[in-house]
Amino acid sequence: MTLAARIDDYGKPAWIAAVILALIIWWPLALALVAYLFWSGRMGCWNRKHVDQWRDKSEHWMCSRGRGFGFSSSGNRAFDEYKAETLRRLEDEQAEFFEFLDRLRKSKDQAEFDQFMAERARRTPPAATDPAI
Repeated sequence: MTLAARIDDYGKPAWIAAVILALIIWWPLALALVAYLFWSGRMGCWNRKHVDQWRDKSEHWMCSRGRGFGFSSSGNRAFDEYKAETLRRLEDEQAEFFEFLDRLRKSKDQAEFDQFMAERARRTPPAATDPAI
């Protein structure tokens, strides 16, 4: 078993302790160890294996809770129907609000563009007449 595999058995705290120990012994060794840890993916959150494991766990949790929001059945059908209707209404209101924001941004952009064009028209001097005529 290699040294890296042995340290992997203890997890990230062991790697952190190894970096601190290397820093105490000789700082270039610690720098090389940190570079190795990131290059090998042992310390980064972007390690594909760990990202896939996290995604799988979160998908399992969301699917087991129903609707993906962590809400499960309360056991009271009337309340569950009320809750579902309220959530649907809130989602509709949110969609309407986002549409309103889009219209507001568009009208603001149009007003700014119209103002720019008006200022540009005022700045541009009228076409100069040719004195040779």
